[in-house]
Amino acid sequence: MSDTPQDVVRAYHARSKHRFAAYAEGPGQLDWDAQPAAFRHYPGAPVLELPLSADRFERPYGRLPEKPEKQIAPDLANLGALLELSFGLSAWKSWGPNRWALRCNPSSGNLHPVEAYVLSAGLPGIPAGVQHYDPENHALEGRAAVAVGDKPWLAVGLSSIMWREAWKYGERAFRYCQLDVGHALGALGYAAALLGWEVVPLAVDAGTLQHCLGLDRPEDFPPSRYAFTECEEPEILVALRAPGLHMPPDGDGLADWLRDASWHGTPSRIDAAPGYRWPAIDQVASASRAQRSTTQKVAFSPLPPLTPQPNLVGAAALIRQRRSAQRFDPKHGLAKTAFYRLLDGVLPRPQAPWLAQAAPSRIHLLLFVLRVDGLASGLYLLPRTPAAASTLPAALAPAEARFAQRRPVSAFDADCPPHLGLIQLCEADLQELQRLARSLSCHQDIAATSAFSLGMLGEFAAATVDGHGYRELLREAGLVGQALYLEAEAAGVRGTGIGCFFDDPVHELFGVDATRYQSVYHFTVGLPINDARIETGPPYPQRSKEPA
Repeated sequence: MSDTPQDVVRAYHARSKHRFAAYAEGPGQLDWDAQPAAFRHYPGAPVLELPLSADRFERPYGRLPEKPEKQIAPDLANLGALLELSFGLSAWKSWGPNRWALRCNPSSGNLHPVEAYVLSAGLPGIPAGVQHYDPENHALEGRAAVAVGDKPWLAVGLSSIMWREAWKYGERAFRYCQLDVGHALGALGYAAALLGWEVVPLAVDAGTLQHCLGLDRPEDFPPSRYAFTECEEPEILVALRAPGLHMPPDGDGLADWLRDASWHGTPSRIDAAPGYRWPAIDQVASASRAQRSTTQKVAFSPLPPLTPQPNLVGAAALIRQRRSAQRFDPKHGLAKTAFYRLLDGVLPRPQAPWLAQAAPSRIHLLLFVLRVDGLASGLYLLPRTPAAASTLPAALAPAEARFAQRRPVSAFDADCPPHLGLIQLCEADLQELQRLARSLSCHQDIAATSAFSLGMLGEFAAATVDGHGYRELLREAGLVGQALYLEAEAAGVRGTGIGCFFDDPVHELFGVDATRYQSVYHFTVGLPINDARIETGPPYPQRSKEPA
């Protein structure tokens, strides 16, 4: 049997599918009192408390693509705002004796496998070296101290503790970790845009990144029977492009930079007594690690600027208010102009969050339009690139009778921007469409009671020519999800990512050529119904906000 990276990731994707007859392999039951630790700390490392300074920036969300009038240079306060609005806490929730944190970056099951590290040199108030971001206390834990270089630079590295997701979701957890990395990149991109900064993916192979984040140190991560619960998977390194900053050293340069570093702190335990292990996750992680030290050139197609959002809410407030809706008002309809503007916001442009993307766009949207005022309920298609606009419609069951009348929406609705490229595949009875949307998303009502829901269709064959392309495809889906979350909030509604769906039945409904395309993530948007029993508290009650 072949065991090339391509074969391993494709086999993993196939075996981790949910089917009507059976779900992907996972734990039979959960002990919520034995959940893996939600926060990792490094006792023994020097701690630098970050200012809670995001409220100083009052730019509206709709103006994020514009550069701020005044240049904002990196310093401790501005780094604090960046991390606060990307990986920090947004609120504490409580219901009876239960209390849990919400973060600005969403996560499957609120399990948060992603850890963030700051690598920097020559910045005022920020020690040179590698520091772990502690979202629970909004602080930096100094992992590695190095000599100050002569050129200032700033980078953020992401890792994932895959056991946090595998504990609940079993073999499918690798998918969710990569979606979460995409969401985290998107959150970082939006936070950087508020400061007028940009996120730039760096070409660093997995082994070098593991070393740069201090994840290959046997004294910190000793091999043992349960090491798989504690290890962090190196994911990606990005640079921050900002006034006065240079680009970080390349991979070899980073290793040299850390050669004489002094390391501090010991990682706290995540789970001392796991009940399961999923070898398939280890296999796909190994097969999909980045081996190359070059990046692909991501080209953006020319698109008109986004129309201004009528909602002038500040970006910081909107980022903090983002939630995953648990229930929707089944009678609420979304205005079609808001629907079109929301979809326009997920087309890739050379701005946040798409600048954080390390590979060409390969995600497109299969839409269940349920309650969009003035638009017939039915199945729709949104290709997100010009190449897909010319090839994807023909790949969706051209012989299917129900798609015989498909047509561009802009051909019959003057309100639909022609550049959007939205295609109506077929009209459908609302109740039948609700039944389909609900059943395909693991029988979840949120897919059927919203204004619209969707499946993200990935160019699977093209993406998985090498193993690492599988990670990049899933991350792009997470990036699209993050854009949908914030665009929904700006439109006065709310979104929810759906990781549980029946893969192949989605393909069958739309007539997808499953050798070329695969559905990799679902999402739904509507008017939320809030649970009045759940109380909301501030994210950092132990600290007071600093004055603007």
